[in-house]
Amino acid sequence: MVQFHALALLYEIKSHDRLAISKMVTQLARGPISSPCAACLLIRYISSSLAGWRGESTASSVERAAYQYLELSLKDRSEAVIFEAAKALCSMPGADDRDLGPAVASLQLFLSSPKPPLRLAAMRALSRVSTARPAALVKCNDDMEALISDSNRSVATFAITTLLKTGSESSVDRLMKQISSFMTEISDDFKVVVVTAIRELCLKYPPKHQVLIGFLANFLREEGGFEFKSAIVDAIVVLMHAVADTKETSLFHLCEFIEDCEFTALSTQILHLVGSLGPATRAPARYIRFIYNRIILENSAIRAAAVSALAKFAVRVPALRSSIKVLLHSSLRDEDDEVRDRATLALRFLGGDLSSCMQRPDHESNLRSPTEEVSESCAVADAPHSTLSVDMLFKPLPLSFVELAGALRQYEKVHGADNEDAILSYSTLPIADAVASTKRVEVPSRSGLKPESNCTAFYKIPEIATLGPILRSTASAPLTESETEYVVSYVKHILEHHLVLEFSVMNTIQDQVLQDAREDAYNVAR
Repeated sequence: MVQFHALALLYEIKSHDRLAISKMVTQLARGPISSPCAACLLIRYISSSLAGWRGESTASSVERAAYQYLELSLKDRSEAVIFEAAKALCSMPGADDRDLGPAVASLQLFLSSPKPPLRLAAMRALSRVSTARPAALVKCNDDMEALISDSNRSVATFAITTLLKTGSESSVDRLMKQISSFMTEISDDFKVVVVTAIRELCLKYPPKHQVLIGFLANFLREEGGFEFKSAIVDAIVVLMHAVADTKETSLFHLCEFIEDCEFTALSTQILHLVGSLGPATRAPARYIRFIYNRIILENSAIRAAAVSALAKFAVRVPALRSSIKVLLHSSLRDEDDEVRDRATLALRFLGGDLSSCMQRPDHESNLRSPTEEVSESCAVADAPHSTLSVDMLFKPLPLSFVELAGALRQYEKVHGADNEDAILSYSTLPIADAVASTKRVEVPSRSGLKPESNCTAFYKIPEIATLGPILRSTASAPLTESETEYVVSYVKHILEHHLVLEFSVMNTIQDQVLQDAREDAYNVAR
């Protein structure tokens, strides 16, 4: 332990001198260190310093000496020194497969060790290597397969996830059979890690999507918590978008899952996905049964999502429209108002032929003038089957409800609430800050006075009002403490071509008058 403490003290003394550190490492690497603890500490210092030495004039000589010392340490009698050297070699910057060979061979020997800590440490180090260089671990696959049945579940999990990264396409079927029995014995945290590795394996070998998707679907119907089921659903959704051949099969597996799903969030997520992708499949009618069962059997949140999904099928699949309208009529007497409102709105929009509206190109709808938007908005009551009505029902809003409320308040301050000539549309609404819309931060005042509204004060200045509408206004931020005599705050107004800073100076002393206040701005261009 004397060498250990001496080395730690020497490193702390020279830690601010990189040249002294390099000389110390070079000297100690040439001389033997008898203490295993000191040798491990020196290896860690070498590993942490290698990245800082790269690019310097002495980098090549120091790296060469460090690599020789690490390679020599692989033959040490202490298992701790061997492991530290192997881990340092695996993490060396710029190391290739030839440099990793001795370190991987040493870690491979630890895989068959009777000591669980050594097996766990070796598997963890190999798992990190497999992320960047899976080809360097191919020779360890047989030893890692033997660890799948290890009594230590952490070791087995690392073995499986590493094999999923290093295995070949021909070994996928064998791995899936071995993992099936393993999955029932581990906790949900380890299951999430395995699911993530299977997703990456499917992205690596798309032809094996049937085996991997089927494996995930089987465990989707098994017992498990929300995190585990959510990880499987997210993995299937990612694979649906990455591998086109998996879309219909994966969608059907998800529909079977919601038949007995206890998590409302997952059911609504899957129903939204089915409503978006189902109408474009080869047999969209097969999904109607799954959706309608949710209206009959589930809670109000899931029923509302199912009504919206049915409406999307009715709009995009004209052959199913009449049948879906009959199903939606049953929801008009639902006990939940959200379900009734969605069904009523959907049936109103589905009252006529929507084929002409749905065939209208998207780029034409985006080129409408504000006058056309107003006329179409007024025509909703007389022509409920217009493109605008369909967009309102089936397309998401361009901004959240909180941002919409804030934008409407700013619009009323600019144009006035009773201005009939003002045109109201998404393109004319200013962009409001969501945080500022929900909670306006005000600087406290001991005098009880409240600062004037930002937008109102902004447009009272003629020179600034001509700059255009406000795109975004931040919340009021204090520049001084609230207990000072003069409380100063500021608000940033972002316009299309300008940035305006509005400063508010509040005098909290009743018997004094504040005059000739000014602010100095510097480094504005930066």
